[in-house]
Amino acid sequence: MRSPSPGANAAAAPIPARAGIGLRHRHVVDFLRQPPATGWIEVHSENYLSAGGPRLAALERIRRDFPLSCHGVGLSLGSADGLDRRHLQALRGFYDRFAPGLVSEHVAWSVTGGVFLNDLLPLPFTDEALAVICRNIDQAQEAFGRRILVENPSSYVAFTESTMAEWEFLRAIVQRTGCGLLLDVNNIHVSACNIGFDAGRYLDGVPWEAVEEIHVAGHTVARFDEERLLIDDHGSPVDAMVWQLLQAALECTGPLPVLVEWDTAVPELPVLLAEAEKADRLLDMARGKRAACHAA
Repeated sequence: MRSPSPGANAAAAPIPARAGIGLRHRHVVDFLRQPPATGWIEVHSENYLSAGGPRLAALERIRRDFPLSCHGVGLSLGSADGLDRRHLQALRGFYDRFAPGLVSEHVAWSVTGGVFLNDLLPLPFTDEALAVICRNIDQAQEAFGRRILVENPSSYVAFTESTMAEWEFLRAIVQRTGCGLLLDVNNIHVSACNIGFDAGRYLDGVPWEAVEEIHVAGHTVARFDEERLLIDDHGSPVDAMVWQLLQAALECTGPLPVLVEWDTAVPELPVLLAEAEKADRLLDMARGKRAACHAA
């Protein structure tokens, strides 16, 4: 793996073990007018792959005040067709320019046969799929000159072809590629309810030494007669069960960067900041427990 090049306009700043929020278009003016009290920001990488313009200029200004994490949504790490080299090059240029503290992507696919599907589609947990995604992660890390994090998926169906549990699949990815994990506890809750596994059992199987960031988000409950399906739409406050999973995760990891995602029906900035404050309170509790254990 090549050593990462320094950003031209920003020095890499580590992401603190605090709550952060995603920078969304409707909040950009608020950030420019008065930087809010949040620990860090995340952007979706593909929204900034232009040569210039007001969006990049605004991010450059905001980046001076906050550590930055970049979350890719279009790399299609699970694609059997391999990765788009032009897309890798564009992402490398963006990451070199802004020097994010963390870069992440998804355990999912969205491209096949040259057709881009605007969704993060699930993989069967098989040896064949494992070989494909590990090959693509290796290629991405080589192209970026840096280690990346991969995020666990939200699922609505289970594949009969799967030969391992999701947490076993993630552990194998980490072991083979040396990448880290972005653990989305909302995705765990959504998948557990939709497919019918125990979220606690999932947490028991997570390779915690690889987790470097955690996401929380809201979801929608869709009902079909007597059945229900949880939709990972990031369009509402974080559910109480997801906060409980975050607390359980932090007991395993200690304080880590926690992002509150809100991507649809985006509210006014104070509403989002209030959700981040809830995450910060759980992080403070995790610090207190760690301090008490060390003092004992």
